[in-house]
Amino acid sequence: MPVPLEAPLDVPVALPPNSTEAAVAEPPVDLGLRFDNSFARLPATFYTRLAPTALPEPYLVAYSESAAALVGLDADGLRSGAAVAALTGNRPLAGAEPLAAVYSGHQFGVYVPRLGDGRAILLGEAVGPDGRHWELQLKGAGKTPYSRMGDGRAVLRSSIREFLCSEALHHLGIPSTRALAVVGSDTPVMRETVETAAVATRMAPSFVRFGSFEYFYWTEQHAALKQLADYVIDRFYPASRDAPQPYLHFLEQVARRTARLFAQWQGVGFCHGVLNTDNMSILGLTIDYGPFGFMDAFDAGYVCNHSDSHGRYAYNMQPQIAHWNLYALGQALVPLTDDLDATTVAIDCFVEEYAGAIDDVFRAKLGLATRRADDEALVSALIDLLNANHTDWPRFWRRLSQLRVDAADPAQDAPVRDLVIDRPAFDAWASQYRARLRAEGSDDADRRARMDRVNPKYVLRNHLAETAIRKARGDDGARDFGEVARLLKVLERPFDEQPEFEAYAAEPPDWARALELSCSS
Repeated sequence: MPVPLEAPLDVPVALPPNSTEAAVAEPPVDLGLRFDNSFARLPATFYTRLAPTALPEPYLVAYSESAAALVGLDADGLRSGAAVAALTGNRPLAGAEPLAAVYSGHQFGVYVPRLGDGRAILLGEAVGPDGRHWELQLKGAGKTPYSRMGDGRAVLRSSIREFLCSEALHHLGIPSTRALAVVGSDTPVMRETVETAAVATRMAPSFVRFGSFEYFYWTEQHAALKQLADYVIDRFYPASRDAPQPYLHFLEQVARRTARLFAQWQGVGFCHGVLNTDNMSILGLTIDYGPFGFMDAFDAGYVCNHSDSHGRYAYNMQPQIAHWNLYALGQALVPLTDDLDATTVAIDCFVEEYAGAIDDVFRAKLGLATRRADDEALVSALIDLLNANHTDWPRFWRRLSQLRVDAADPAQDAPVRDLVIDRPAFDAWASQYRARLRAEGSDDADRRARMDRVNPKYVLRNHLAETAIRKARGDDGARDFGEVARLLKVLERPFDEQPEFEAYAAEPPDWARALELSCSS
């Protein structure tokens, strides 16, 4: 089990000045939301109650209609001045019970005893028309007791990136937190340079993370640890409650969900960038978007975060890191499982689950309708080929569906073949691939339809996000939020052709190679 490098401390931290009065001067905004704030009903040891800190002169940057519908909101309601004020934290939201949660975590392998919501404030749990609960959280809403040296703010750049990627992954079919809206303000915020402030409204069934359990384990608050585990099990893992060993069953289910999530990431070439245990959702969701990146040219060792100097969170390390993080979670649950060997077995089910999930992902990407023992070798050979040639990952997979089983001339493979520098090597692999397809009697039209349903044409490449950000900031003059909305529209249908948006699937421009992302992203 991983061991922290320093002993945890449970030191009381003073609230930010005037934080509890920051948004109470105005009457509450009633958006017609129905709240059932179960997390706020837990004891005060789990959080600090406080209001967001107001931002002057807020303006709406973007919103997701599909996310809004989950809690019964519509576009007109979101565009209202009252809604903008509430989603900035300038006015209280009727029914909300704002709070900042406490947790800890391993950051780049080093245990940090006290983290928590340093710039996020949970408003409460809105009940959607279908009865599902969605926690609404304002990211960038001001200082909390867990801000440490931070200012509690988010910037427009990072808020737009999180908004777009949360929605993009959801529409790719990958479990993720959702993004309701982004609200901006001209208030200056210092990062590497001076930027402007923004608040992103995030949604999830729960924002509890691995680090939430670590905090109560390392501070030896085992009663609170049990209460948190029971809360999560009762709400999200009810089958675990009826299992002979509920906490072991719970841990195993978390491991399996995490394995499936990471397999899906690998399939679309998504890199999270900061896979600390405090950024790991207990529900197996993609959470806490920072210096993420979808790969353009494939590089198995791709590191999307230039703060990650040792490549701990590189693309090819992500599954291994997920397994490591599960050990940190498993260690935190030992007082409840009371069996080290059984705990290890529950954690290690990740290996089997991931192996099966990643096989399923790549069989689907290749359009294979059956399983064969030599499929792994076929996939491995292709990965090595794409890695050696730094082939564009999304474009290759999308074009591979056009390959015909009966093509006799390599030139007929031109759409996909021309993406690979070493064409003879591609021809050799394609010959094996065709033989595999013929062995199962693959039909070209049927296979292409299936492949195009799992190999997206449109992903959130960094240069697309950067273009939308520059226009939203008004780098060329006037602010233009239209590109954020257009890009969201494209990303909501990632598997469709959308000929009017063909440029969004094109090869990245040369300037995209110079883009760098850090933990401030």
